[in-house]
Amino acid sequence: MGKPDWNQMRALLATVETGSLSAAAKRLGLTQPTLGRQVAALEERLGLAIFERVGRSLVLTEAGQGLVADLKTMGAAAERVSLSAAAQSQSIEGVVRITAADIYAGHVLPPLLERLRREAPAINVQVLAVGAISDLLRREADIAIRHVRPDQDGLIARRCKDTVARIYGTPDLIARLGHPRSGADLARADFVGAMEGNEDFIAEMRRRGVPLDADNFRLTTQSGMTGWEWVRRGLCLGAMVEAVARETPEVKVVVPSIEPIAVPVWLVTHRELHTSRRIRLVFDMLVEFFLKA
Repeated sequence: MGKPDWNQMRALLATVETGSLSAAAKRLGLTQPTLGRQVAALEERLGLAIFERVGRSLVLTEAGQGLVADLKTMGAAAERVSLSAAAQSQSIEGVVRITAADIYAGHVLPPLLERLRREAPAINVQVLAVGAISDLLRREADIAIRHVRPDQDGLIARRCKDTVARIYGTPDLIARLGHPRSGADLARADFVGAMEGNEDFIAEMRRRGVPLDADNFRLTTQSGMTGWEWVRRGLCLGAMVEAVARETPEVKVVVPSIEPIAVPVWLVTHRELHTSRRIRLVFDMLVEFFLKA
């Protein structure tokens, strides 16, 4: 005798409760032939004749009646598990993990975190301040703040209000550079760069008349927070979104006439958004926060 399959047992129970294969298939969202194969497979697996055909009707055998009684007990237990899970999903206590770049975590999120502490003090917020994109499908995080649209199936994404990035530096460094007024002037400066992947930024700047190349990036780091600290200390110039620059009054826009770079803001989460009140609460508050930013 093989080990019973719950899908097959569920098919049998639905057939008994609805009175026909067609009604059971409709309840379970299956085709009638598929459901019939599941019931037949269960009979073969258990070595039992569960139904007898009487005309166009299905009648339980004696063995089938005993099996269905046990299945109803199992179904009731499954329902209790489902209700317990539903009760837990309605809780606004527990952990919500947010992943964001370290510069966002340190400079942009604090007002939102303060509001969460006031309005939902039982939620334990964990912020993963990492540059890499966490895998939401593997539950490495619950909510991600990203600047690119996710391409994975099974995720829920909401585009918020776009922001912009400009080139910033300290007044002393700007003075040492001779107060740049054009893209050609700006291209003579050193910029902070990422460890890899500066090509997109170089292309954006060239479209704006700033002929940067790899030689402009003599200082590189994997940390946005570290790079911004170098800019704040006058070591180099750097691009930054306005929300962070506003929190750093010691830096100034270097050449205001250069068109800013548009930066999309996406909030991404997994499908538990539909069943977890605490994830929904934090997600909705983030949406509201970024729509106003």
